[in-house]
Amino acid sequence: MTAPDLTAPAADMGRAIAAGRLDPVELAEAMLTASAEHPDIYARTTPARARAEAEAAALRARAGTRRGPLDGVPISWKDLFDTAGTATEGGSAILRGRVPDRDARVLENATAQGLVCLGKTHMTELAFSGLGVNPVTATPPNRHDPSLAPGGSSSGAAASVGYGLAAAGIGSDTGGSVRAPSAWNDLVGFKTSVGSLPMRGVIPLCARFDTIGPLARTVEDAALLYAAMGNNRAPDLGGADPAGARFLVLDNPAVAPLDDAPQAAFEGALSRLSAAGATIGHATLAELEQAMTLTSLFPAEAWGTWGDAIRDRGASMHPPIRARFEAGQTIGAARFVADWQTLDRLRAGFAEATAGYDAVLLPTVAILPPRTADLLADDEEFTARNLETLRNTRVGNLMNLTGLTLPTGTRHCGLMLLCPPGHEARALRLGAAVEKSL
Repeated sequence: MTAPDLTAPAADMGRAIAAGRLDPVELAEAMLTASAEHPDIYARTTPARARAEAEAAALRARAGTRRGPLDGVPISWKDLFDTAGTATEGGSAILRGRVPDRDARVLENATAQGLVCLGKTHMTELAFSGLGVNPVTATPPNRHDPSLAPGGSSSGAAASVGYGLAAAGIGSDTGGSVRAPSAWNDLVGFKTSVGSLPMRGVIPLCARFDTIGPLARTVEDAALLYAAMGNNRAPDLGGADPAGARFLVLDNPAVAPLDDAPQAAFEGALSRLSAAGATIGHATLAELEQAMTLTSLFPAEAWGTWGDAIRDRGASMHPPIRARFEAGQTIGAARFVADWQTLDRLRAGFAEATAGYDAVLLPTVAILPPRTADLLADDEEFTARNLETLRNTRVGNLMNLTGLTLPTGTRHCGLMLLCPPGHEARALRLGAAVEKSL
């Protein structure tokens, strides 16, 4: 047995367990011990469960009866996935003391595949911000600089991987909550399309937009985790090559870059893809420009989901988060229905306009992570930066696309691939190809 490398990809850990080089019990214990040094990453760990699951995985490994390629690999879960007998509070004082009696379906599936549950990671209050800053519970540190915002709302999920406290983290993505923290912490983040993974036992924000996805170190890890959560076979990534792929870059003013570093990193990534044999096209799509003006959809559904609880128990909420929810209470039903009908039409037009390409490309986040202290000192700054953070990722949610962000090699700057809904295998295979070039 070798000493655990807590920064190895999840797939490599799985292979080492299968080969008898890595003990799942020692691996889980090392991560539980390390997590105690970072109370701002895990809201709560599940040591008894993790040890029992790791011991069972070790027995299966010795017997040659492993359940899958990640059997015995420890991962973290965002604090909105129900975990039987463990508080699941959605990063909010509103839900303090909420203890479910059953695991979320995706956690059930992952456990059946032998993955080890380390615990629940901190997150933005009720998942309604892309900055990852939460003064009510805790703000996890950015992987590269603890003074910077980690990205959200799956902030602790990203930090748990970045700091070697989990082989991967499971998060949710409603407007960018998997991809933004992945970009700012130089991880792979995979946003599935609505309905591709079961949502039972997941605390909702906006059910029509809510999705589940892993934050990981490699595309292979993301593919294996996606398969485990869905109880499916992982897509084949072997031989993936960017040569011959057709990518579309959106030149819409609505997604024009803000900061120099993400723009330079994006242009550098495009150059490498082009050199590897990919074709890069450009277009400005009217459907996207109009969709980005539909500002009623997220706050109206979020308020419809949480309005009563916020009226009753929302005094403890961070003011700009509460204000974002409250913006939905003045949106009438007629406008909400009309805007959804408009969005359905725009989604169809977007799909037609991009059908000749393998994926749409954008910088994942158009700004660099701001300082957490600056965000907490000024509510208007918090609100403005939050909208900028989620601007590009929101394209994937509005159009119900499958999204994958990859590190570009420039710190805090990700490259986002967007594919049609239901095309998770395509997105992952393309991601594996692009990963080689980047």
